[in-house]
Amino acid sequence: MELPMVSRSGYLNRLVFQRISIGEKNTVSKIQIENFPGGAEIFELVVKFCYGWKVDLTAANIAPAYCAAHFLEMSDDLEQGNLISKAETFLSFILLTSWKDIFQILKSCEAISSWAKELQVLKRCSEAIAWKASMDPKKFTAYDDDSLCFNAQSNNARNSQHSCVAENWWFDDVSFLRLDHFLEVIESIKTKGVRPELVGSCIAHWTEKWLSQIPFGQHNRPTNQLLKVTAESLIKVLPEEKNSVSCNFLLHLLKLGRMMRIKFELLNKLEQRIAHMLEQCSASDLLVRNHGSTDSVYDVRIIRRVVRSYVSSMLLYPTQRIYIVGKLVDGYLAMIARDEKLSIKQFQLLTEALPKDARYCDDNLYRAMDMYLKAHPSLTEEGRTSICKAMDYHKLSQEARQHAMKNERLPLYISMRLVLLEQVNMTKSMTTTGSNYRRTKTQTIIRISKGLDEECMTPLKEISMMKQEVENMKMQLNALQKCKMQLQRQVLKGCIV
Repeated sequence: MELPMVSRSGYLNRLVFQRISIGEKNTVSKIQIENFPGGAEIFELVVKFCYGWKVDLTAANIAPAYCAAHFLEMSDDLEQGNLISKAETFLSFILLTSWKDIFQILKSCEAISSWAKELQVLKRCSEAIAWKASMDPKKFTAYDDDSLCFNAQSNNARNSQHSCVAENWWFDDVSFLRLDHFLEVIESIKTKGVRPELVGSCIAHWTEKWLSQIPFGQHNRPTNQLLKVTAESLIKVLPEEKNSVSCNFLLHLLKLGRMMRIKFELLNKLEQRIAHMLEQCSASDLLVRNHGSTDSVYDVRIIRRVVRSYVSSMLLYPTQRIYIVGKLVDGYLAMIARDEKLSIKQFQLLTEALPKDARYCDDNLYRAMDMYLKAHPSLTEEGRTSICKAMDYHKLSQEARQHAMKNERLPLYISMRLVLLEQVNMTKSMTTTGSNYRRTKTQTIIRISKGLDEECMTPLKEISMMKQEVENMKMQLNALQKCKMQLQRQVLKGCIV
């Protein structure tokens, strides 16, 4: 007597007759199947189907049932209306008509990933999602909170009902997918012509959701490996188009990649991409939080790496737009300056990451430095000197110089040079008053007016005396600065009695 399962399954039919042919007639009653898709629950469903019992195919079991039917080779060649064709019809119906059920199918594929990929279930689900995501959301309507179908109502009614539907209506559903399924969906969405900016936003949305579930500082080896694979995969799948992904998201991705020590070529590619975006960024775009209790609030090292990458590219292709990045970095410095845990070294290295000619005016840099000095009042003279090292006081505006001359937080050498600069400017002004200038294209002729020789003797003498006073002041200030720094060293070493 022929068994229903054997008659409907090419796999079982072949297995049984192979055993019979080699003389195992007495052992045919027991067959063990390894790696059956869906396990015992789906096998029971197949048995019920073969014996004509009622079988309920749902979004939760259609994928494993479909894979099991192919595993057992249950085609219509053996019997009309066999399980492969039944499962195919139901799967196609869901993919065409139900939005929510597609994600339930993908969820059920996690346990049978290799089979689902081989039989194109993952690809078909991804393409169905991409097809719907690429279309105008006004063409869809939701019902019963679990499916999304075409809406056949009039244009006026449809526009009224969906006027508030945004282009990213599908982000939340896609964000629940695990990494390999998400990547499959993104690749399908790209092929459907969805705007790169929307694809980039979706990747950022997914990343933020998944990384928020992982507490930093509590990673184990499997988690670190998953994070490494995630970072590398996301970098590879990012849309290449300009401004398709925000600078802030890329910086967070770069931080993750450096923490997980991903491949150097991927890190370098990401750094260069961010560097080319700096000219369009705002200071707030550069804020990437640290998570260690002893770290500064924001990751300054990663910004310095990107700025250095930008400078390297500018050496090959010089541009006046470097002033924009100079202003950007100074604005960022001002935003992080009040952080009590921000070290002198980190602040100084970032101020020096740009070349001297990256700033046509140092007012913004001075403001950031002053904010740092104000937030760190216990700095030594050496520390304050290091903070202000990158500032060129010649590039300060008159207003900034006047403020700096009265600023007691600045190191002594800056105050000294500002006073000297003011004296030099006064000297130039007096010299100019006593002379008459006539300029040509090739030379400058200074002509002292006749009859003023005797009258100019007094101002010239005063200028000479002023220069001598400036030199004396310079020597005294240098001596005072050395003495002050020496005393501070002794205090730090605890050598003062």
